[in-house]
Amino acid sequence: MWRLRNIRNLFVFLRNMGLRYSAFRMWYEIQLRTGRLAGRFPTKTRSQSFISLKIWRELPVKFFFEAGQINVKKNKSLCYLKDNALNISQDRFQYFSSKWYSVADWHTNPETGFTYNAGAHWTRIPDFSRESGDIKYVWEKSRFTFLYDLIRYDYHFENDQSSLVFELIADWTDRNPVNCGPNWKCSQEITLRVLNWVFALHYYRFSKTLNQERFDKIMNSIHQQIRHVEENISFSLIAVRSNHALTECLGLYLIGLLFPFFPESGRWKEKGKRYFEQEISYQIYPDGTFLQFSMNYHRIVVQLLTWAIGLADLNGEKWGDVVYDRAEKSLLFLRTCQDEKTGQLPNYGNNDGALFFPITSCEFRDFRPQLAALGSLLGFKSFYENGEWEEEAAWFSGRDYLKKPKLETPAIKPVSTFPDGSYHVLRDYKTIAFLRCGSYKNRPFQADHLHLDIWVDGHNILRDAGSYLYNTDEKWTKYFSGTASHNTVMLGDFDQMQKCGRFIWWDWIKKAKGSVNETPEHWLIEAELEGFGHLGKGISHKRKVFKRKGYLEWIIEDSVRNAPPDLPMNQIWHPSDEFFDHYHLRAYHEDGSELTPIETEGWFSETYGSKMSCRRVVFSSSGRFIRAVIRWKE
Repeated sequence: MWRLRNIRNLFVFLRNMGLRYSAFRMWYEIQLRTGRLAGRFPTKTRSQSFISLKIWRELPVKFFFEAGQINVKKNKSLCYLKDNALNISQDRFQYFSSKWYSVADWHTNPETGFTYNAGAHWTRIPDFSRESGDIKYVWEKSRFTFLYDLIRYDYHFENDQSSLVFELIADWTDRNPVNCGPNWKCSQEITLRVLNWVFALHYYRFSKTLNQERFDKIMNSIHQQIRHVEENISFSLIAVRSNHALTECLGLYLIGLLFPFFPESGRWKEKGKRYFEQEISYQIYPDGTFLQFSMNYHRIVVQLLTWAIGLADLNGEKWGDVVYDRAEKSLLFLRTCQDEKTGQLPNYGNNDGALFFPITSCEFRDFRPQLAALGSLLGFKSFYENGEWEEEAAWFSGRDYLKKPKLETPAIKPVSTFPDGSYHVLRDYKTIAFLRCGSYKNRPFQADHLHLDIWVDGHNILRDAGSYLYNTDEKWTKYFSGTASHNTVMLGDFDQMQKCGRFIWWDWIKKAKGSVNETPEHWLIEAELEGFGHLGKGISHKRKVFKRKGYLEWIIEDSVRNAPPDLPMNQIWHPSDEFFDHYHLRAYHEDGSELTPIETEGWFSETYGSKMSCRRVVFSSSGRFIRAVIRWKE
C-alpha cells in the first residue's frame, strides 16, 4: 500500500510540475550533492578597476534623478527619519517593516541567535533548519532596504549620510566573501541588494566621500554578484518561476544598461531583456492577475515594472508591448481589489513581508505608493488624492514625466470578474467583497479557494489570516497556509488539497468555475470547485455570495456534494476585532433551523514574523448545506 501511494504521488507530481521541471530539479540536485554546482561558483576572484570614478560620473546613462534635479517636495515633518538614521548608525534595523532588532553582523538571525558560517560555500548552507530558524531574517538586513531611510533623511533634512552608506556597503563586501555564506544563497536577494546599492550610488554620485577606492570595491562586488545571478538564472526560470525570476532577469538587464563597461554588460542586457519579457508574458495573465495568487507578491512585480519601464524610457529603450499591457492590466486588477480609504488590499496569498524599495512614509500594507508610481510612468492621471503616497512616484518618475499629457485612468466597475486568475469582486455602498475560485495552471501556495474577504469603509471586517513564517513549526505552517486560516469551508480538519512538504500541495484543484450575476435586489457571486481529492473522488464545494444592493448585508450559501458521510462540514470565519460591535453573524441549516456558533482560537498575521491571537467562528453541520447571514446592527 505504501509503495502504491508513493508511486501515485510521484505520478501526480510529474503531472502537475511537468517533465522539464522534474528533470531539471533532479539534475540540479545531482550537481549539488556531487559538488559540481559549487565548482561553477568559485570563491577566488581577482579585483580590478573597470572605469575611473571621473569617467563614470560623466557617462550619459540616465537614472531616475540627477544631482540637484530631484522632483520630490521636501518635508521637514518626517522626523522619524532622523530616529531611523540614528538607529541604523547604531546597528539597529527594522525587519519586515515592523520590528526593530540590534544586529551588528550580517549572518545572525536576530530571532534565534543562530549565526551562519560566513566562510562556507553557499551550496553548503541549508535552506531550512530548526536550529537556524527562518533564513529570511538574515537576508532582510543584507537586502539593504534601510538605505532608503538614510537617503530620504539626507534629502528632506539636507544632511549627508554618504560615509555611513559606503561604510556599510564596504563592511558587507569584506564580511561576505564571494559565493560564501547565506547571503550568496538566493539570487533574488543578491539582485535586490545590488539594485538598492545602485540607487544609493546614484544619489551620492558626486559625494566627496565616494573616492576611487570605494567605487572600485563596489563595482567589483556588483560585478561578482551579477555574475552569480547569471550563472544560476536557470534555477529561477525553470524551478521557481515566480517573482524571483522576474527580479533576477530585470537585474541582468539593468546592470547591463547602467554599467556598460563590464565585459558581460552587453550579454546581460540582452539576456535580461529577453527573459524579463518572456516571464512577464507568462507570469502575469492577460487579465492582469498574477500566477502566485498573492497580493503582496503582485506588488513586488509592480515595483519591478516601475524600474523596468522608467529606466528603459529614460535611456531611449523600449520593452515589448506585452510589458506595458500587463503593467496596465495589473494596475486595474489591484485597484479593483483596493480599499480606497486605507490603500490596503486583502491580506491574501503568501506574504513574506517583502517591500523592495520602501521610499514613502506609508504603512507596509498601503499599496498606493507603488500603484501611483507605476501609474505615473505609464502616463495616467493620479489614482488618488494628494497624500504621502505621492513621494514614491516623485522619486521614480523624474522631471520629464510631469510634462507629459496624462491619460484618463480606467474606471473601477462595481462588479468585476478576472477570468484568467479567477477572481470575483463586488464593490457596492463603500464595501468590497472579494473571492477567488479557479483551476490551478501553476503551483498553488495556499489552500484558500472560495475565501471571502469583506471590507466596509476602510475596515476589513472578514479577513485573511496572512502567512506568518515560512520556516516554523508544522502547526503554524499548516494553519497559515492551509484552509483553516481562510473564510471558506473545510471537511472535518482536512484542507482542500493535501499538503506535502513546505511549499508543495498534492491534488491540485483542476475543476473550478465562477461568475458574477445580478438580481433586482442583489449582486451575486456563484463559484464551485472540485477538491478534497485526498478524501475521495468528485467532492465539490459550491458557494453563493449575495450582496444586498445599498445595504450592509451579505448572505453566503455553501453546499457540499459527495463528501465522506463521517466528516462534518465546517464553515469558517475570521472576523476583525471590532466585527461583533457592529454586525450580526448567524448561520442556518437547509431547513432554516439556526446553527450554534463555535468560537475557537484563531491567529492573524499582518506582517511577516508576527502573529496575534484572534476570534475564529466556526459553524459545523453533519448536513451538506450552511447559509450564513451577515447584517449591520440597526
